[in-house]
Amino acid sequence: MDVIGRTWDWLTTAAHWSGTDGVWHRLGEHLFLTAVCLLIACAIALPVAVLLGHLGKGGALAVNLSNAGRAVPTFAVLVLLLLSPLGTHGSWPTIIALVLFAIPPVLTNAYVGMRGVDRDMVEAARGMGMTGGQVMARVELPLAFPLIVTGVRSAAVQVVATTTLAALPGGGGLGRVITAGFRLTDTAQVVAGALLVAVLALLVEGAFVLLQRRLDPLRVRARAVRTPA
Repeated sequence: MDVIGRTWDWLTTAAHWSGTDGVWHRLGEHLFLTAVCLLIACAIALPVAVLLGHLGKGGALAVNLSNAGRAVPTFAVLVLLLLSPLGTHGSWPTIIALVLFAIPPVLTNAYVGMRGVDRDMVEAARGMGMTGGQVMARVELPLAFPLIVTGVRSAAVQVVATTTLAALPGGGGLGRVITAGFRLTDTAQVVAGALLVAVLALLVEGAFVLLQRRLDPLRVRARAVRTPA
């Protein structure tokens, strides 16, 4: 039987989906780790990017420093963290490595989005008596929202794909399906695990696209205007 057929058989076998080593359990671990890393990255990068974008100072340096981190492979960072004293602290080496990987797209897109807002609109808002905080909240953030979400979406998809590395030091996630397949020399299981990660990444991408359309402040305002009282 070819690899595709054996992969389909593996995926449609109920025993592979249940238990602590089953797909559902590993999927839950994968999503939890992804969510934790993405939330930490956003909590660090978004306030910095939004503030620097609003002030127009220091943003280029912050973006360049964060992007410089992309030159270092996440796997190399993970290995270094595992060899450090942090290596004895459970999932923290993996979380730190993934957070460092997720920060650059979030920070860069948020900063570029804030700086890309029409300066005439900003000056007009200030001319109407708005404070700096009001200009940021009512003008800059709504206009920068699509690019900010694009950065978060990009980081989310990348983290979903890279979280498979958590399996190397014995962590959870769908990467364990792949590493188990290599250990058992089961090509079908390896392909199945990779396919599950790819499908999950596509679903996360689609979820963020829908979320962006649903929560975009300008779209919300437009719908409110069109909806009769």
